[in-house]
Amino acid sequence: MKTDLKRRILLKGTLASSALGVAVGAGLLTPGQVLAAWPKEAFQAKDIPGALGALMGSDSAEESGDINIKAPDIAENGAVVPVTVSTTLAAESIAIIAANNPVPLIASFNITDMAEGFVSCRIKMGKSGDVIAVVKSGGKLYRAGKEVKVTIGGCGG
Repeated sequence: MKTDLKRRILLKGTLASSALGVAVGAGLLTPGQVLAAWPKEAFQAKDIPGALGALMGSDSAEESGDINIKAPDIAENGAVVPVTVSTTLAAESIAIIAANNPVPLIASFNITDMAEGFVSCRIKMGKSGDVIAVVKSGGKLYRAGKEVKVTIGGCGG
């Protein structure tokens, strides 16, 4: 009895994987259709106003004490800088920016009504500078920043 159940599970998984592989191979599922939308212009912008304008429709954000950024004061390795952003605002989206990177927009997260305003990730910083969190809430943009000093590594070293 156990063998039949395991065989059925194996067959279901194999058939599902095969069907997905055939669909991708035939061009029926392309990454653009399967993955989330990618705001290409925002992630290629060379400055913060250009990135925010392309991503959120505006580049004017007001300072807010309702946004908390947790990041090290000194990052020993710029290739993996842990950053956590939390907010008490009713966040629609959260963007993380490294001000001195050649391409400043690091990450953008869309937040649903059912989720808390909290994201955590590791970012890559080319050199010391501000890490900025921009939160969109109620159609307005709010921001907070924290200075992080990078000692080694980073985008270029």
